[in-house]
Amino acid sequence: MNQRPAPTTFEAVAQEDFRLTPAGLQSVQALRARRWLVATLNLLTLAALLCGLAHVLSAGGWSLADIAILIAFLFGAPWTVLGFWNAAIGLWLLHGVTDGLDRVAPFATAGDASTPLTVRTAVLMTLRNEVPARAFRRLEVVKQSLDATGEGAWFDYFVLSDTDDPAVAAAEDQLAAAFAARIGEPGRLTYRRRSDNAGYKAGNLRDFCERWGDRYELMLPLDADSVMSGDAIVKLARMMQAHPKLGILQSLVVGMPSKSAFARIFQFGMRHGMRPYTMGSAWWIGDCGPFWGHNAMVRIAPFRDHCHLPVVPGGPPLGGPVMSHDQVEATLMRRAGYEVRVLPVEAGSWEENPPTMLEFARRDLRWCLGNLQYLKILDIPGLKIMSRFQLAWAILMFIGLPAWTLMIALLPLKALEDRAIADYPAGLAAFLYVLFFAMYLSPKLAGFADILLTKGGTLRYGGSARFIASSLVEIVFAFLQGAVSSFRTTLFMIGLAFGKARIGWNGQARDAHALSLATAFAGLWPHLLFGLYVVGTLALLSPTVLIWSLPLTAGYLLAIPFAMLTAAPALGALLVRAGLCGIPEDFHPPAEIVAIQGGAAR
Repeated sequence: MNQRPAPTTFEAVAQEDFRLTPAGLQSVQALRARRWLVATLNLLTLAALLCGLAHVLSAGGWSLADIAILIAFLFGAPWTVLGFWNAAIGLWLLHGVTDGLDRVAPFATAGDASTPLTVRTAVLMTLRNEVPARAFRRLEVVKQSLDATGEGAWFDYFVLSDTDDPAVAAAEDQLAAAFAARIGEPGRLTYRRRSDNAGYKAGNLRDFCERWGDRYELMLPLDADSVMSGDAIVKLARMMQAHPKLGILQSLVVGMPSKSAFARIFQFGMRHGMRPYTMGSAWWIGDCGPFWGHNAMVRIAPFRDHCHLPVVPGGPPLGGPVMSHDQVEATLMRRAGYEVRVLPVEAGSWEENPPTMLEFARRDLRWCLGNLQYLKILDIPGLKIMSRFQLAWAILMFIGLPAWTLMIALLPLKALEDRAIADYPAGLAAFLYVLFFAMYLSPKLAGFADILLTKGGTLRYGGSARFIASSLVEIVFAFLQGAVSSFRTTLFMIGLAFGKARIGWNGQARDAHALSLATAFAGLWPHLLFGLYVVGTLALLSPTVLIWSLPLTAGYLLAIPFAMLTAAPALGALLVRAGLCGIPEDFHPPAEIVAIQGGAAR
């Protein structure tokens, strides 16, 4: 029998170009073309900005401050540039074409099919010193919502605890027993508390997979503050069932109604800005998508067999167990030949956001430490190029923050150096400044446009007047909060460099509460000192530069009153009464939110 000769290099490339992603959802060639397009757009935009900035900085000759600013910009700007292009592409997919979702998520149609479920799913809630009644109430609401779909028999429930507080552990045990009694079916609810908390949440999930994973095809990890509707869960399960090579799948996770002014304003901005951004990023990331660690469907067998987390080499603070485990697990799942996908729609998946600036910072710093650990594991063998990019990008998200802080710290020196230059290119400097601000705000602006262009979009937010007023409030909030968060992260990373920073893993404060002056001052006095230095010196050297800098620098001076004001229950109550910065669930709450709010009231 004649055998076909081995393919030439050209034929091999052609075969690769016509190959599909593992789940058969998209052409590898098409995804590659999208990625090259996005890379080209970003590199050209970044090069143009760098050229313009270099021209401004070189006026009067180069100094050490000029060189430092240019290098810092090189580290800080890429995140903003990619955010701009993601938002622009996402807005085009949402309103410029009729089949945007099909181009981004070709698997989504399987969720609307009437196909009966045939896969068993374990719904997992992981706890560590959380308020037990709050967590169990959310899990019970998830079960009730799943039962209402008629597919509840395909789901079992696990509460996986790492609690080390005896009183909290006793309450968990009692609530688990009561929940199991209400279910009335042996084996439908399993409560397990580990005495060895190795790996925390990631270790807890690993332990589940080893002990119970053979019983189930899929698992749905939930955090203590997570809620999902039964309809959303069943749709994700149908998509996973229809496409066995989907390894991880999740939709957008959005905030829940909150009485905290900080959480309310923050999640209003995230809510409308996240959809265009995620739509755009999912268009080119494709099968190498991110994993946010909860509210996601995960295929257990490849997760158990191929997603073992490495131990980060070296001692603390960067060495040891991986803290931001979810993104590493996503890259390992893709390496194993399974797709990791995001469904960029709001589909009944909620979480709670931190109620104060200080609680937000605690969570942010834990992410910062976890992401910086990726520096030591970028060389994991066999990862896809896009997967390595995802890890590098997660690192750059935090490395860019000290870069911006350095540029602001050098502003007074630049004002001193440049005030004697007769032909200083002030027009170009102002143009670049405004342009970059527009790019920085582009995900929010795209989100505003998405809501305004969608029929009935502003009605979901309480009407056009409320939506526009809320958007203006959120933009001011974002500048102030961005300054506080960036400087706190910078201080934390300086501590990391000297081996002094430490982050614990414990329960979080989730209810609205006031911050005293003493508490706010203790957490934010360095911001005030930095603000006094920058604003004070600019006021003496160049009041004009000071005025232009206020969107970036006002947050330092106002950090303490800003934290106290946004934590004040009175402001939260005022926003609720006025309907400002509300999300759709505030105005038209779904059954799951109503059930949780009713339980909280009781």
